[in-house]
Amino acid sequence: MTSRRQFIRRTSALGVGLLAFSRLSKAASPTFDGPVVLSTWNFGLQTNEAAWKILAEKGRAVDAAEAGARLAEDDLKSTSVGLAGRPDREGITTLDACIMDEFYNCGSVCFLEKIKHPISVARKVMETTPHVMLAGSGAQQFALENGFELDDYVNPESEKAWHEWLKTSEYKPIINFENHDTIGIVALDAHGNLGGACSTSGMAYKIRGRVGDSPIIGAGLYVDNEVGACTATGTGEEVIRIAGSHLVVEKMRDGMSPEDACRYAVERMIRIRPEQSKTLQVGFIAVNKSGEYGGYCIQPGFQYAVHTNEGNVLVDARSYY
Repeated sequence: MTSRRQFIRRTSALGVGLLAFSRLSKAASPTFDGPVVLSTWNFGLQTNEAAWKILAEKGRAVDAAEAGARLAEDDLKSTSVGLAGRPDREGITTLDACIMDEFYNCGSVCFLEKIKHPISVARKVMETTPHVMLAGSGAQQFALENGFELDDYVNPESEKAWHEWLKTSEYKPIINFENHDTIGIVALDAHGNLGGACSTSGMAYKIRGRVGDSPIIGAGLYVDNEVGACTATGTGEEVIRIAGSHLVVEKMRDGMSPEDACRYAVERMIRIRPEQSKTLQVGFIAVNKSGEYGGYCIQPGFQYAVHTNEGNVLVDARSYY
C-alpha cells in the first residue's frame, strides 16, 4: 500500500521530471527542416561552403566541420589559422585544433608545428588512439607517423609583422583584430546529428608554449548530440575559466535558446572579471538539435556565418557592450 507521504514524494518527483522534459523539449522543439552549419567570423562564409558540400549530400556533421576547418587552414593569406598564422614571440607559428562527433568521440592537438592540417591530425587522434589530446613534438611525431608531412611554409606578411612587433615587444591584443581569431564550426546534418571543429594559430606574439581554449574540449568546442553544439573565439584564457562551450550547451539543455545560452556564458565571464572584459573580445556560436542557432559576444564587431537550405549569410552577433 502506498502511504500519503510516498504518494506526495512520487508526485513531486514526477513533477520535476516533467519540468526537466519540458525544458529539454523547448530546447529541441521540432523545427528542424534540414542541415545547418555555423562558422566564426567573415571567413566563415568560405568554410561554410566547403562544409555545405558534404551536408547537402546528407553527409555527417563532423565530416562537414573538418572540411570547413581544412579550407581555413589552407588559406595562405590568413594570419590567424594554419601555417600562415602570426607567430609567437620567438617567431614560430604553433597550431591548435580539436574536433568532436555525435558519439562524444573527440580529438585534439596543441602546440603543433609545421603540419598543414592540425584539424585532421586531431581527428586521427580521435579515431586511432585511446587519448583525446597530443601536444608539441609528440603531436608532430604522431602526425608524421600517420602520413602527414612537414611543411616549412612561413607567411611573409606574418613574418614582417613579427619583426615590426619586436621593435616594441608590446603585448596588447586588439579587439576583433585577426591576431586572435579562430575558425570554429558547428553543424547539424540531415540525419539530425551534430559535429564540430575548431582550429587556430593562437594569439600573435604569445609566450612560447601558450595554449588557448581552441584545442580544449569543453572550452573552445563542445558537442552533445542530445542537446546541441557550441564553439568559441576570442581571448581563450577567458573561455577556459568558465569552460565556455560546455556551459553554453548545458544552458541549452536547461531550455535556453542558442543565443540566450551564448549570452549567459558571456555575462558570467563579465561578472567574474568585469574590468578585464572591457578590453577583450570573446564570441560564442551555437546550434541546437532542432536547428535553431545563435551567437553572442562581449564587444560589437563579432560576425558569424550561417548556411541553411535558404543560403549562406553573415550575421552580426549581438553584444554585451
